[in-house]
Amino acid sequence: MNLFISADMEGTAGVCSWNQCDPENADEYPVYRRYMTQEVRAAIEGAREAGARRVLVNDSHWSMRNLLLDDLPGDDELRVISGTRKPWSMAQGLDSGVEAAFFTGYHAKAGDAATLAHTFSSEVYAVTINGVACSEALLNAALAGTYGVPVLLVTGDRTIVDECMKTMPWTVGVPVKEAIGYTAVDSLTPAAAQAAIRAGAREAIERKERAELFTFDAPLEMILETVAVEHSDFIELMPGFTRIGGRATRFRADNFPLVMQAFIAATRMAAAAEPVA
Repeated sequence: MNLFISADMEGTAGVCSWNQCDPENADEYPVYRRYMTQEVRAAIEGAREAGARRVLVNDSHWSMRNLLLDDLPGDDELRVISGTRKPWSMAQGLDSGVEAAFFTGYHAKAGDAATLAHTFSSEVYAVTINGVACSEALLNAALAGTYGVPVLLVTGDRTIVDECMKTMPWTVGVPVKEAIGYTAVDSLTPAAAQAAIRAGAREAIERKERAELFTFDAPLEMILETVAVEHSDFIELMPGFTRIGGRATRFRADNFPLVMQAFIAATRMAAAAEPVA
């Protein structure tokens, strides 16, 4: 089996602050990038115990060069994608050559009452596809579904795990922490989280025959709301986007990869918007 893993960090056990997952923080970040790496390793080991062999991991957090490669299995059936800006961002490497997907270290979407909740970037207030409010997990799952790839495992905070299991009930969900507030959590210890992820990954591969695809039916309509007006000022300049409100634009297409490309481009365009002094 060819397995794809998108590895984020905010959903890692114990993470409750941006300082812990900010590469510029020399004190806490090195500790939590190690926990992130160990959770990814646990997912790989559990999947391989159930028969998966070839694994492609896409480092999907911040600068996207967080994983400690020496702490991952050292064999030629494991590949790691690192660095930014990748054309497909968190889903780089996810295509029809992949047979299943895992999402590790995932977190709640912007607007959820959960720890470090956001959707791709700080400029995004909300994004919907055909009226469905989307997290990073649902957007990436829909792209996977387009390529015929089912999502088998989601690990992270309780909010995102519950969302994914409600939308994709065939997935195995491993919640490693629960939100107390935006910067406070009730978490498993790293060792306990890794054990749970390893067991969940093994179960997910064993149950793969029950998996289905998550997709949105065409025609597709994306509504993207931004945090500030100037973000949408920039986005509406892009072909295909229509301004529908002070902080909102609309994009329509007949295939999801095009919608996803538009969303990724829009978030990068919005990040360039700064008020002129």
